[in-house]
Amino acid sequence: MYFSKKLISWYLQNKRSMPWRETTDPYHIWLSEIILQQTRVAQGLPYYNAFIEAFPTVFELAEAEEETVLKLWQGLGYYSRARNLHYTAKQIVSEYGGQFPNSYKELLKLKGVGDYTASAIASICFKEPTPVVDGNVYRVLSRYFKIATPINSTAGIKEFKEIALQVIDTEQPDTYNQAIMEFGALQCKPQNPYCIICPLNESCAALQKGSVSELPVKLKKSKIKKRYFTYLLFVIKDVKTILQKRTEKGIWQNLYEFPLLEFDKAPKSEKLIFEHPLFQNMVKDTVYQIEKIKDYHKVHKLSHQHLYTEFYIIHTETVPELTLNQEEIKLSELRNYPVPILIGNAIDYIEKNQLIL
Repeated sequence: MYFSKKLISWYLQNKRSMPWRETTDPYHIWLSEIILQQTRVAQGLPYYNAFIEAFPTVFELAEAEEETVLKLWQGLGYYSRARNLHYTAKQIVSEYGGQFPNSYKELLKLKGVGDYTASAIASICFKEPTPVVDGNVYRVLSRYFKIATPINSTAGIKEFKEIALQVIDTEQPDTYNQAIMEFGALQCKPQNPYCIICPLNESCAALQKGSVSELPVKLKKSKIKKRYFTYLLFVIKDVKTILQKRTEKGIWQNLYEFPLLEFDKAPKSEKLIFEHPLFQNMVKDTVYQIEKIKDYHKVHKLSHQHLYTEFYIIHTETVPELTLNQEEIKLSELRNYPVPILIGNAIDYIEKNQLIL
């Protein structure tokens, strides 16, 4: 009880003001938790506010078009979260009459809702004593109890969940869960934690043994894959362009991008681009002028791969041959389409430097 009471006391004095902390509405809590997965609070807060404004209840979210949801999500990454969010909203409306399940076990049946999110909703909204275990919680528990089991191992996931169950405040599970997450975010930080003024410093095992910086332990990730993308920005009669929709399974499913050429390694010569079958099939006998955006080379880093990107602007007077999932749109409508953040950043750069006028 000492551990949980200390955390709650610290939290009540130090917690940040967040809109989702002013309510126990499951829709608001669910939305905040999905947005904040793999996203910092400072980045996620504007998205949360935008979603609440656009979709005040789960009914509005369920009725929205997927493209509208993806567009509002643009920039957050991990777009499967947005697709699952939309799917689950429909599921809650159709199967539960718009009411969220009120138990941990039932919440787990919702798509995109795992152990962490189900625990957060169950404890905060319905006061069920189910502990949350996220990156912040792993860090606090591993340091306080000096646990070296890798947090991303099967054994580690099980061990930390068991410990979390032992230390949760069963009378105040809602406050406790928010307290330990906030404590990990603000006090027991990954780098340079505030151990000197920590309310748990006298009983923290890692601090006593001088091993705070060594915890938590994580298994090394698999090798990062490198991919090389060349995007083709067609400018047709200075008023139109071409976008293609990614329909295959993947993180960018149902997002839009410019026609794409992918290479196994960085193309050393533009000849490789001009001779690429997709490029040849699109331009055929079309008269065009092509120019590389010389000062815009970006590496987009994802958890499992690094994307090395470059962009070419191609001016034509006629519409190139369109392939499957490609469509001709007005340049003025470009920002109406949901795109990956690397495409969105490129559009910002192109407009800022007036490269397509």
